[in-house]
Amino acid sequence: MEQMTIAIADALFSEAAEPPHRMVRPEEDTPAAAANSLLAESLRVEIVRVGRKLWERQYVDGNGGNISVRLGSKYVLCTPTLMSKADLEPADICLSDLAGNILVGNRLRTSELLLHLEIYKVNSHARAVVHCHPPHATAFAVAGQAPPNGYISEYEIFVGPAALAPYETPGTQAFAETVLPFAKDHNTILLANHGVVCWSDTATHAEWLVEVVDTYCRTLLIARQIGQPLVPIPPEKIEEILALKRRMGLPDAREQGLGSRD
Repeated sequence: MEQMTIAIADALFSEAAEPPHRMVRPEEDTPAAAANSLLAESLRVEIVRVGRKLWERQYVDGNGGNISVRLGSKYVLCTPTLMSKADLEPADICLSDLAGNILVGNRLRTSELLLHLEIYKVNSHARAVVHCHPPHATAFAVAGQAPPNGYISEYEIFVGPAALAPYETPGTQAFAETVLPFAKDHNTILLANHGVVCWSDTATHAEWLVEVVDTYCRTLLIARQIGQPLVPIPPEKIEEILALKRRMGLPDAREQGLGSRD
């Protein structure tokens, strides 16, 4: 079990050398050259694929949700505003700088790119961000609480304590800054009365975290309907999980005394 978990975690959070197509340095290119690089092309395809998964899983509706990926040290690829994630094409993906200015692309960027940029600014490990509205996790956000920890080992390993950021008007700088206290130590942040944002090393892996948190929240909601007290993982086993996460270099706010257990 531990070897399988380490292998999965390595895929999610490894800081090992990147594959050859990622070794290019878009920061040395002009915006147009970076946007037309092979790396940018592959990342656009991944963003489109992730958008489709979000829509198929009903984590977004209408034109909701947004996805971004770092491209070198100077640029960000992001989804445009006012488009269903089911309808994205690679050509729709915009190239932005770290101030949110669109440098290449025919569409306006998502207004919530500001949220993504704040995460990138404070956490160098974040290379991709996914924001969406998965219903079960968003239900906790509407109730003003993060899901309690200590009940499912996979959630403990890959997410750990999720944070809850206070409400601000979406698309504003004030909204973007609500995640600043949490973005270093939490890879999953619930946004009060709004949704969820997750970061990882790739857009695919950030979407996996959305799946993990929403499935966990759904399971808790179902388990509570049984009418019996929930049975937590024993504290000493939680300590074993935290030790495993330390060995794998996975973030967990409990290591900084920031997390809590229900």
